[in-house]
Amino acid sequence: MALQRVRKDDTVMVIAGRERGKTGKVLRMLPKTERVVVERINMVKRHTKPRGNQAGGIIEKEASLHLSNVQPVCGRCDKPTRVGTKRLDDGHGVRICRRCGEQLDKA
Repeated sequence: MALQRVRKDDTVMVIAGRERGKTGKVLRMLPKTERVVVERINMVKRHTKPRGNQAGGIIEKEASLHLSNVQPVCGRCDKPTRVGTKRLDDGHGVRICRRCGEQLDKA
């Protein structure tokens, strides 16, 4: 399996669109549609009907963003960065920051 540029629980920055410049944690990955849901980013309102015990009303929730509109934030640089890959001695691949060379994956 190829290394993914962005993964769940990564901190990412939005680089395009209405929410440009904001950062948040990745909550869900939608790989089939190449989209990602980021915490408190791209909030939309949904009008819901009451069903069973669930009350109706207007619910605010996160909508997905396209993967091309987000970049991972490096822990050391604290800036959005492009992602490179590197093979470790044990054969595992890891993601690295293209700015400083820091490893993005938690070891």
